[in-house]
Amino acid sequence: MKFNFGHWQWLPGTQAIWPIRVVEVVAEGEALVVSGYSKPVRARGDFLEGTIITARFTSPLPDVIRVQLTHFKGRQERLPVFDLDYDLHNPEARIGRDDESAWLEAGRLRVRAPLTGEWQYTFERDGQPVTSSPPGAVALLTHGSQTYLREQLALGVGETVYGLGEHFGPLVKNGQALEMWNEDGGTDSEWAYKNVPFYLTSRGYGVLVNHPGRVGFEVGSHHVGRVQFSIADHRLEYYVFGGPTPKETLEQYTALSGRPALPPAWSFGLWLSTSFTTNYNESAILGYLERMRALEIPVSVVHFDCFWMKELTWCSFLWDKRNFPDPAGMLERIRAAGARVCVWINPYIAEASPLFNEGTAENYLLRRPDGDVYQIDLWQPGMGLVDFTNPAARQWYAGKLKTLVEMGVDTFKTDFGERIPTEVRYHNGSDPERMHNYYAYLYNQTVFELLEEVRGQDEAVVFARSATCGGQKFPVHWGGDCSSTYPSMAESLRGGLSLGLSGFGFWSHDISGFIGTATPDLYKRWVAFGLLSSHSRLHGNDSPRLPWLFDEESVDVLRYFTRLKTHLEPYFLDAAGEAHEHGWPMLRAMILEFPADPACQYLETQYMLGSALLVAPVFDPSGEAIYYLPAGEWRHLLSGEVAFGPSWRRDRHDAFSLPLWVHGKRGTAWECLQGFTGGK
Repeated sequence: MKFNFGHWQWLPGTQAIWPIRVVEVVAEGEALVVSGYSKPVRARGDFLEGTIITARFTSPLPDVIRVQLTHFKGRQERLPVFDLDYDLHNPEARIGRDDESAWLEAGRLRVRAPLTGEWQYTFERDGQPVTSSPPGAVALLTHGSQTYLREQLALGVGETVYGLGEHFGPLVKNGQALEMWNEDGGTDSEWAYKNVPFYLTSRGYGVLVNHPGRVGFEVGSHHVGRVQFSIADHRLEYYVFGGPTPKETLEQYTALSGRPALPPAWSFGLWLSTSFTTNYNESAILGYLERMRALEIPVSVVHFDCFWMKELTWCSFLWDKRNFPDPAGMLERIRAAGARVCVWINPYIAEASPLFNEGTAENYLLRRPDGDVYQIDLWQPGMGLVDFTNPAARQWYAGKLKTLVEMGVDTFKTDFGERIPTEVRYHNGSDPERMHNYYAYLYNQTVFELLEEVRGQDEAVVFARSATCGGQKFPVHWGGDCSSTYPSMAESLRGGLSLGLSGFGFWSHDISGFIGTATPDLYKRWVAFGLLSSHSRLHGNDSPRLPWLFDEESVDVLRYFTRLKTHLEPYFLDAAGEAHEHGWPMLRAMILEFPADPACQYLETQYMLGSALLVAPVFDPSGEAIYYLPAGEWRHLLSGEVAFGPSWRRDRHDAFSLPLWVHGKRGTAWECLQGFTGGK
């Protein structure tokens, strides 16, 4: 949110108070506490009618510092809070001081504040400044009837910022104003399904704002030399992760917020969806599977989208018997054909669903402040929303899914979870503003833990759309409603890379786009990109994404890249293990693997798949690709060509190729390829 009008003025209607001078610096146990006063003090009378803001510094982990800014410390804590490991404690953290300043040292990271004079503090790594909160950066601001607490952290010359969730605009966030507020906005706007108030920078440190509700970020925009973040509260908490590399920063961040679970090996295969509004029944689905088998294109998962349930009843979790008269038998027949089963769900309960009366009677649905069930006609007529803060409601919801799992369903596409109202009351008294984004966490956690309970920890996986901080623990996530165009394919990649730099290890997208129907050339290019993503799903809106509906070559291309991914399975599983153990995404922005190469800072049309394999999807109908090879020896995975970086390249590729380079002898990608023919 913006408060200033340029350097000298405040925006109309804005009043500001900020700590001008340091009045006290003390050690309180393992915390360094700095108090700042809002007025210059020339005489004793100046200590009247002022404002105190305190900064409390502690360390949960080596190279990590927690900052708690407080005005009015008697205010009650509001729910929910992010599911962080608050018990973490760094026993080696040390507090020290000299004649001019005091500091808290946490491994290589240190925060230093002056004992007197202007309020400010600096974060140092190995004794060198990496960022700071300059004078005037912390402020208490009133705009209208709302009060905000703001922080600004300084940016260095040329420093670039990444993360903040799955945003589809430029990968580098400098110059952008981003609101952490989940919305069902598609992939072509500033809105995002997955907002994560965590960013990292090219200087190799990261910052998490520990607030699950609306956080306003101004990234080198409101003040071009700073990252600003603000919340509507009198307390603001954030963590600084010292790195010193982006990969180490992600490792530190996910040690606090949680590492991704390891998805089962079968989930990395090809997912074939019925698509959304298409007509389908058991005969059609088994026919698709049989034809794919005849074409030698293995299908790992069959996904049933919305209309597996009767129209106007979503969600009832009951099969539409008009099209699926024997669901248990059908699921058994699909499993016999070698595929698993995923079905679409969401957390909304239509008024026509038999579950609505159950949920209302047991108080399992969100209610308005006046006690009425919250209902709306958006999406489904008269729908209500499950209150996941109610343990009994979670058990009820999970119990409906358990029946499906016991019938033979393997996993769920956990759709929606962004259209969460604020004019409601929660079972546990949660603040609706703080619950808006966090609702997605509880929703996906409920489904994921049910699968762990029934299928086992090694078999649990979902296909989720909405998320926030910590949601990475419940993979997989996909990019939402993209269009069937080359620019939308590129925006999907930007979103995936941005999400990966926010701690999410596994990510997918709708191959060839959800909205509209791709041209044959786009379909084939997107197939290559999709099969070189962590998870691969053919899905659309009003037409199925079956290869023979595009052209004959599309069948061959899908077969080729499906076989390539199968052949690379050991490499994929190695990269998945790194995501699970370290918090590094499988699809990695180039800066994550090559942080010292300035050319990699802005690259957003190519990526590293794991540590060794560079992928540059083709975004042009001509087959031309322009991309960059960092320093070292590179070998093209498909042709065997050897090249040396750093160098920019411009290649032209047929439908069976794309820039796909192995870096030196890193990883097992080259070894996996030996003997691969592809079967063109």
